[in-house]
Amino acid sequence: MCQFFSCVSNGQGNLFYFDWKMRKKLLKSNPEHYEPDSHTSVAHKFNLNGDKVNKYEYNPLTKEFIVDQINIKDDRALVKRKLDNMDWKTIIEPLIVKPIINPLTDVKEKKVTKKDINNLKKWSSVRDSVGAFVGDSVGVFVGASVGDSVGVFVGVFVGASVGDSVWDSVWASVGDSVWDSVGASVEDSVWDSVGAYISSFFDIKYEYDFKPSIELWERGFVPSFDGKIWRLHQGKDAKIVFKIEK
Repeated sequence: MCQFFSCVSNGQGNLFYFDWKMRKKLLKSNPEHYEPDSHTSVAHKFNLNGDKVNKYEYNPLTKEFIVDQINIKDDRALVKRKLDNMDWKTIIEPLIVKPIINPLTDVKEKKVTKKDINNLKKWSSVRDSVGAFVGDSVGVFVGASVGDSVGVFVGVFVGASVGDSVWDSVWASVGDSVWDSVGASVEDSVWDSVGAYISSFFDIKYEYDFKPSIELWERGFVPSFDGKIWRLHQGKDAKIVFKIEK
């Protein structure tokens, strides 16, 4: 199955794909069969023979480059160079392409500041206001702002990219750090932090302010909550560096 982002080439490094305008037009004209990242759809759109093009897939967040099929002259080096330097706003206008941060391994450890504590308090309040899994809330806003089918499509892509990159390692570390005392009861709060971080990959206006959680994440802190106590975790072992009662 083709993934975002898919394109085809003519064997000379020239790329063919659906840009933002084409995606919106396709969504409007054929919402039930929205497949802008199908190699077949791309070839059909540009009147190309699907058996006489090279087919590629690329993840702009992880830089993963997949050679799906080489049918003519191998131009993968040229194609990858172009994709590495693509202006992704021309493909999905609200998408923010940036490196995915694992707060426990990618950020140098630092002391907890008053601003960090205030952000934790603000995040507690925001999470109470959302009243549901934060990732679901983010998905609703992305769908409404970008267009339901486009939003769901790219929202799943970003969510999967971020989740696959950080969730397992972050939760494993935090879970080990608190397991003896509170165990799995904090899992939802950690996943909500991931959901808030996912929101930072879209340049759209949300009903809720996820910035407090995002700032904590990018400073190397992962919040967890067991129903009574909020904690901040830091470092590869997710050691607890701050506690506060709700």
